[in-house]
Amino acid sequence: MKIKIDHLSKIYKNGNKAVNDVTLDIDSGMFGLLGPNGAGKTTLMRILATLMTASSGDVKINDLDILNDRGAIRSMLGFLPQDFSSFPKLKTWEFLDYSAALAGIKLKKERMHLVDAMLDKVGLLEFRDRQAKKLSGGMKRRLGIAQALIGDPKILIVDEPTTGLDPEERIRFRNILSDMSRKEIVIILSTHIVGDISSTCKKMALLNKGSVAFNGTPDELIDLAREHVFRIEAFDSDLENIKANYPVISTIPSENGWDVEVVANKLGDYKGEIIEPNLEHAYMYFMEYLVEDETVKVY
Repeated sequence: MKIKIDHLSKIYKNGNKAVNDVTLDIDSGMFGLLGPNGAGKTTLMRILATLMTASSGDVKINDLDILNDRGAIRSMLGFLPQDFSSFPKLKTWEFLDYSAALAGIKLKKERMHLVDAMLDKVGLLEFRDRQAKKLSGGMKRRLGIAQALIGDPKILIVDEPTTGLDPEERIRFRNILSDMSRKEIVIILSTHIVGDISSTCKKMALLNKGSVAFNGTPDELIDLAREHVFRIEAFDSDLENIKANYPVISTIPSENGWDVEVVANKLGDYKGEIIEPNLEHAYMYFMEYLVEDETVKVY
């Protein structure tokens, strides 16, 4: 499977350009779409899910055109929106049975087998008879991914899937997506949570103000931050000044004061130890110092 996005833009009636000349090639596997809130990620996901029409540009999925072949594309698509909701009075198995019927699975016996297998996959089999409205937030997200997967999609789009989940649920969700990525399908994970990308995705793009600011691998983004991440041993009297002058990643109490991790081109008057960057460091460094630099925008 391959998705080719070519100079895609979306301009709303109020003049807001939510997606601005986006060009991306997305192959099978996990692809991460990272960016701050308001960067245009949800608009782009809704266009790819055929729920919104672009103002200009093209999207091709293999040889299918997103405007002319919407029915064929929808038949191979699974989508978990950020604001996923189910029918609250339906039991979990009833909602998935309904989703399976919409996906074109006509035989009741086949649907029942598939429903229970999917509930087991997402850890909800013991709650198959619980009404959707009585599920916890994490369980609802698992039900959401189950409905997105029920039709065995070739393309899976998930928008901000782990927002509001506790760490255990977030890890469970990542593992489900990682297992799915072993198949020959495209999984697009849109999020503002850096850890979701670093744990699961081999390729990624970073959106900022509707445009692609970076397109490459997590390791390539990390490389841009090398020798620009520092750990400073600071006293209480230094802390506020450091925060005022540098993007602070973490502040941890130490025996003599604070261990402060910052990203910077140069430290100036402070002495700090250069440390190995992770994706969170790299994201912060890129957004603070490189996002407007045309020479590093796209690989």
